[in-house]
Amino acid sequence: MHVRGRDVALTGPEESVSVLVRTIGELKRLVAAGALIDPDTVARVGQIDPSAGAASEMLGTGILSSRGRTVRPKTFGQHEYVRAIRQHTITFGLGPAGTGKTYLAMAMAVGALQAREVSRIVLTRPAVEAGERLGFLPGTLNEKIDPYVRPLYDALHDMLEPERIPRLLESGTIEVAPLAYMRGRTLNDAFVILDEAQNTTPEQMKMFLTRLGFGSRMVVTGDTSQVDLPHGTTSGLRIVQDILQSIDDIAFCSLTSKDVVRHALVSAIVDAYDLWTGTSGGRA
Repeated sequence: MHVRGRDVALTGPEESVSVLVRTIGELKRLVAAGALIDPDTVARVGQIDPSAGAASEMLGTGILSSRGRTVRPKTFGQHEYVRAIRQHTITFGLGPAGTGKTYLAMAMAVGALQAREVSRIVLTRPAVEAGERLGFLPGTLNEKIDPYVRPLYDALHDMLEPERIPRLLESGTIEVAPLAYMRGRTLNDAFVILDEAQNTTPEQMKMFLTRLGFGSRMVVTGDTSQVDLPHGTTSGLRIVQDILQSIDDIAFCSLTSKDVVRHALVSAIVDAYDLWTGTSGGRA
């Protein structure tokens, strides 16, 4: 590769030159769309099979513009996940840590609220500790459930001005609650997200899905390799695809280590644990 000013001359095998020309063209289109180009972006563009579509269209699609930045899918898997949420009433996002399951769902929910497609956002997750027993938690109800729903608050603070969040919570426009508080309700005109769904029982999963009301959308996220339920308890997320796979307007999206957008080590850690689980029969 020889660069002179704005001109780039490439020499080498025809196939390699063709791939690089295509990659540079996609990166130029991403820059025009306002995307930030860094080494990770270059790597992701190169990994996307052109037969699946243009990388610039997948990675340049804005989901939510807030606080001076735009949330966009960063991988082909994330792009397909976002498209499924847009096209289906209920979407399941399955995959390991760092693949953006919850974050992208939250961005879609905030975007739908801002566009007045829904009148409220409901965020919920089962109150199950990750391998620890926290015991009795003192304080008010909100203080008791705060440790369980803190990841959802973290995502909200990334997408909304901090001073707006208390007002939205106080008015009920955004509701954050444990899964147990969903029983007996019908959620109309809402964008509902169930996070950490691998820690639901089959009965809890059925209870949650049947809360769906008119004008609402649901996103269920989880990682079946990180179940924290008592040993011998079946995860509702592990069996739900077998139960619902033939129903229209329900989508299942599987994200993999290729979709991890945290530190590069996270992807390597996910792959290593998957390999260990597959070879030793260990339970993660």
